Amino acid sequence: MKRQSFETLTLEKVVGGGQALGTLTDGRKCFVWGGLPGETVTVRITKKKSHLVEAVVEEVISPSPDRIQPRDPDSYLSTSPWQIMPLEIEQIYKRQLIDDAFTLHNVALPAAIDIYCNNVAYGYRNKVEFSWYSESVVSRAVSQKKSGLVSGPELFSDNNQEIDADSDREESSIDTLDLAFFRRGSKGKIIVNGTSLARPEINNLARAIRDLLRHKHISARQLKTLLVRCNQSGSCVWQLYIKDRLPEIITADEAAKLPAQGGEVIYSDPRSPASRITERLARFGNTTLTDAILGIPFRYACEGFFQVNIPVYEQALRDMREWVPYNKARQERQLDQLAAHDNTDSQQRAISQKKSGQLHVGPGLFSDDIRAVKLSTIDLYAGVGTIGLTIGGDNITLVESNADAVREMQRNITELGRTDARAVLAPSEQALDYITGKEIVIVDPPRAGLHSDVIATLLQQLPPCILYLSCNPVTQARDIALLQQRYRIAWHRGYNFFPRTPHSEHLVVLDKK
Repeated sequence: MKRQSFETLTLEKVVGGGQALGTLTDGRKCFVWGGLPGETVTVRITKKKSHLVEAVVEEVISPSPDRIQPRDPDSYLSTSPWQIMPLEIEQIYKRQLIDDAFTLHNVALPAAIDIYCNNVAYGYRNKVEFSWYSESVVSRAVSQKKSGLVSGPELFSDNNQEIDADSDREESSIDTLDLAFFRRGSKGKIIVNGTSLARPEINNLARAIRDLLRHKHISARQLKTLLVRCNQSGSCVWQLYIKDRLPEIITADEAAKLPAQGGEVIYSDPRSPASRITERLARFGNTTLTDAILGIPFRYACEGFFQVNIPVYEQALRDMREWVPYNKARQERQLDQLAAHDNTDSQQRAISQKKSGQLHVGPGLFSDDIRAVKLSTIDLYAGVGTIGLTIGGDNITLVESNADAVREMQRNITELGRTDARAVLAPSEQALDYITGKEIVIVDPPRAGLHSDVIATLLQQLPPCILYLSCNPVTQARDIALLQQRYRIAWHRGYNFFPRTPHSEHLVVLDKK
């Protein structure tokens, strides 16, 4: 086994990935999980490169006054590494990370960054995927440690609950079974009974399935993962991904006693580490969930894409709806941000007119193309259609590259009776003919951001308004730096979709100059 190395350093600031940054004595930058700015810590190096290293905190020598006890002390680094700070401090760092991303790309935001948060920091996730391991693996490791075959930190965490993930494949006595998460910065796993981020119904169901499989003496080497989802009313569905074709690993009678409306046993090719559906071995009950978003019901499968924090997502949709179609609320919000950012005579005159009720839309302040109320909408990277079908207006085209998501989207369109909505199965960069310059464009791309061909088409066709919701402010800022040659930022807001993690979403509304 590789000998582990440890370093002591002082952390300086939080950086884009969510880690705290420090500098080693040799000058290399060290990106650290589990630390806060101003702290002196001892870290365990998890990855080395010529110009930087990555690490996790092993000991806090001088704690920050902002440090708090994580709710999941053994597993928080695996799921939510910002459990070590209060929610109000998390909000500050998330604003800073968005600001840093836009500063990096020389994009000026027209107002201070506001991060919407509904102050629900735990119990918000409606989807969790658990891993597994057998207790007998730990027992064997303890025996090896006592015999001197292995030693110290190479194998064990502080609470002796880490194991080597690969050892699940070895033959061993099958005494018990546990839910687990992968340990950040190693190949090991951490035993868990659930996660504080999840709705309690998810943890209860996961434990019930664990207990059932324990009773049947199932080993972790036979399993891949357990996926559990829950809707807002508390109904759950599950998928058990297994490496052997064992359709009766859970029987119909056993499934009926679980606290779930339905579930599936899925064979997943063991040659791949990913939990992908190779064959559906057994299905029980109703495996489709339904959730209402802004009052509109959406159906989705357990493995399908759907937002994990619906209340915060709904606020983002309410904000987006203000801009589709153009309305007075939009005009007022843009003026408020312009007032905070720029004091030119023409804009101040417009602000005075707004206050006196005499404002009229005109060149130089708002795009002439958006005066009309009725505009068609195109929703790129549409998923199952939750944005376009809720706020996209009466004439909406939804483009999505994932076939399963498009099937769910089409089913939602049909069940909603939306004859004015069209689902298109295609990557957005291959559906550019739908961008004609006469529609409002909504984009919600993956973390990689917009495809370069999409940006080029937007700059060529010049639609009057672009609504850009992003899960990665760095790539969003990069894209807007290119778009700002023909567009101005009319409004923006952040959303804390994922409390206790470094991740947030950011909405930018772009008006054509």
